[in-house]
Amino acid sequence: MSQVKNGDTVKVHYTGTLNNGEVFDTSTGREPLEFKLGEGRLIPGFEKAVIGLNVGESVKVEIPSDEAYGEERDDLIINVPKNQLPEGVNPEIGMQLQVNQPDGQPIPVIITDMNDSDLTLNANHPLAGKDLTFEIELVEIQ
Repeated sequence: MSQVKNGDTVKVHYTGTLNNGEVFDTSTGREPLEFKLGEGRLIPGFEKAVIGLNVGESVKVEIPSDEAYGEERDDLIINVPKNQLPEGVNPEIGMQLQVNQPDGQPIPVIITDMNDSDLTLNANHPLAGKDLTFEIELVEIQ
């Protein structure tokens, strides 16, 4: 039986949880996740956990934030005047918006705080700064 190695395309089922046991993502009830190892599409710790598995094997792995979505960065938290919002948008804490970078590339942000005149927007990934646990089952090696 062959083991997964860098460059293989694989299919996996997974469940990701936070330290408190809350499930933040799962493939349960969906098609398995397909990806090619080494392309960098997934967090590094997830890819490392799959290497060496045989079809049908499962692994439970704890991935520290630096091998997941990184630490939360203060430079990705900005304050902007409310009057810069498009007309008709009623901001609420927790609302997701898109902000265009100078090159026109949109980035998702979350409103984390607001007052009468300003909004605080956080462009960090929602899982930044968090250690993650994944249960991964290798379904197929292509």
